[in-house]
Amino acid sequence: MSMHPSNKTFSHRYQTFLSSLKIDHELPDQTDVIYPYESEEVQKALRTYYDRFYGDNKSRIFLLGINPGRFGAGVTGIPFTDPINLAKHCGIANDFQKKHELSSRFIYDLVEFSGGAEAFFGRYFLTALSPLGFTWKGKNRNYYDTAALLQDLKPWIVKTLREQLDLGADRSVAFSLGQGKNYKILQELNREYGFFQEIRPLPHPRWVMQYRLKRKEEFLKFYRDELNRTGERE
Repeated sequence: MSMHPSNKTFSHRYQTFLSSLKIDHELPDQTDVIYPYESEEVQKALRTYYDRFYGDNKSRIFLLGINPGRFGAGVTGIPFTDPINLAKHCGIANDFQKKHELSSRFIYDLVEFSGGAEAFFGRYFLTALSPLGFTWKGKNRNYYDTAALLQDLKPWIVKTLREQLDLGADRSVAFSLGQGKNYKILQELNREYGFFQEIRPLPHPRWVMQYRLKRKEEFLKFYRDELNRTGERE
């Protein structure tokens, strides 16, 4: 796996990215932004998590979700990581309200299925095509839920995706967490901007947990096998 030329660690670069992450205009269709990063508890969790698992200079394969939700990254600031999994699987004690989030449950089952947090995060980086999440009337909203919102956010998504890739992305392949709209939009952006050589879709973790729970082990194996097709390269 290639090394990033900067002498700063992946962790340092990502925390710098987060410190400047903002949307400084009103969004269409009564859309509100989820912004947890001003909280001292979130900042403490971020520092501990990223320094522990990304305190090096290796490139990672990116797993790109849609955008953070209210109960995972919207609470902890860490993609696909709810307060329970932050403590249980990452070993990071926290004072957040201990609530599970469906996508986070699947992802951390995958982490354990793949050899644990250090092994998994040593190869992969969990993030989202939109690194900030959204709500509408208090409920989760995806960046593509209205045409006006997607059109408004597209330049910002392109800009922040470039910035995320500069953290230390392995650009040979990326995975879309979601086989529908997120994958379609990521493919379109990739054709236009050439972010990755290849993008592969995976079923969205929430979809698995909500609609295919009895087949969860099958999907975990599918995820692991798909990731290992590329993740074993150093």
